[in-house]
Amino acid sequence: MSEYILELNGITKVFPGVRALDNVYFKLKPGEIHALMGENGAGKSTFIKVITGVHAADEGEMLLDGKVVSFKDPNEAKQEGIAAIYQHVTCYPDLSVTENIFMGHEKIASGSKRLMWNDMHREAERLLRELGANFSPKTQMGALSVAEQQIVEIAKALSVNAKIIIMDEPTAALTTRESEELYRIAEQLRDGGAAIIFISHRFEDMYRLASKVTVFRDSKYIGTWRVNEISNSELIVAMVGREITQIFPKKAAQIGEEILRVEGLGRTGYFADISFSLRRGEVIGLTGLVGSGRTEVCDTLFGIHPYDRGKVFLKGQEIKIKSPSNAMRIGIGYLPEDRQKQGLILEWGIGDNITLPSLKQMSQKGFTNKSRESVVAKKLGEKVGVKAKTIFDLASSLSGGNQQKVVFAKLLTADLDVIILDEPTKGVDVGAKFAIYEIINELAAQGYGIILVSSEMPEIIGMCDRVEVMREGRITARLPRTTVTQEAILAAAMDEPAANTAQR
Repeated sequence: MSEYILELNGITKVFPGVRALDNVYFKLKPGEIHALMGENGAGKSTFIKVITGVHAADEGEMLLDGKVVSFKDPNEAKQEGIAAIYQHVTCYPDLSVTENIFMGHEKIASGSKRLMWNDMHREAERLLRELGANFSPKTQMGALSVAEQQIVEIAKALSVNAKIIIMDEPTAALTTRESEELYRIAEQLRDGGAAIIFISHRFEDMYRLASKVTVFRDSKYIGTWRVNEISNSELIVAMVGREITQIFPKKAAQIGEEILRVEGLGRTGYFADISFSLRRGEVIGLTGLVGSGRTEVCDTLFGIHPYDRGKVFLKGQEIKIKSPSNAMRIGIGYLPEDRQKQGLILEWGIGDNITLPSLKQMSQKGFTNKSRESVVAKKLGEKVGVKAKTIFDLASSLSGGNQQKVVFAKLLTADLDVIILDEPTKGVDVGAKFAIYEIINELAAQGYGIILVSSEMPEIIGMCDRVEVMREGRITARLPRTTVTQEAILAAAMDEPAANTAQR
């Protein structure tokens, strides 16, 4: 019997014109959490699909418990105890939790086609309680939060006695508290003997959970290390192939005149008495726990929702923001948190996405000037560093980091003064993060006023000139760059005593 439950030796997978995996290696022991890291496009997704039977490898071999295996389809992989849990949960939102857990392997009474609902509800209840969930198995799946849906996916894996569980970016859409709960569940599964492959862009996930880390780069295997034997800088070099000397490359921009002022802004039930100002070239951070009201403030400043109290001034003149199109016309742009649902039309080309906000300027007598549109899209795509063969490639074909760059390029087609960035580096790798930070620096240097919303405190501290902390719909602290710390942000966000020392 092999000491490894899973081994991949020299795995190669080729698609037309693309070498998606190039001679990669991976070894996993029972009762181990093994992190897999790499930039978007490094081959991680194809790696998952080979293990789960979606794709067959063209070269190399895969061993399960020391025996060579080759899966014809995902069902064969499931039967051998392999399950995958993805960042974007794939579920049936209109069906119950129980139905989602047992979809494809329902309990059926022998000698009949009758579903054994009571048995399935009882088993689902047991699995949920083991995982610490407090919702009913009869709850409609669509009524659950993302974190709760992920627990259901884990329960589904346990219902088929999964021995190997792949978690693909499971914390990307979770709050800090929800991430801690996921960590607890992962450790519980590990202690029960399950082997876990944990794929993440977040270093804190790796340090918190994994004992080993493997890195892929450009579809190739780079190496495997014990987590306690590799530094952040060494890991970054392994992932991106170069040294990034400063994770948050904040560059001082010339701070100009006040461009935006918000006075006593309020929206009943969401936030109240929001006041701050923003100057040209300035990056201010808006942070706090999820649910603190920060995204709601941004939505309101962009005209997605109305405000019922307070005033907004742009370049010294009071404005009334009636809609997103109105906000864009008067000079306020918004990069939303969910780029795939709110920022892009995935089945459109890159160029069409970039020029979407400026179709009126690109048109004459009702017809779009395609030649001009292509020139503008190409120029702006290059400006933000979008990596693609042509601007006609579909947005859905890009990595997360490149999709985010396309959304940045969209903003630059309009004549803006203020840019609101809501979680601009969410779900992107360290190399793409660095590129996005450089874009933010460039925008600030050009005189844009920037509001940066982020859950990552190091990002807020590293990139902002000033930080506004929110709690329960109100600003509880205003922290200058010179004195801001993670402790001060947390204290203000959670109403701890240390918040009393913050500048307000």
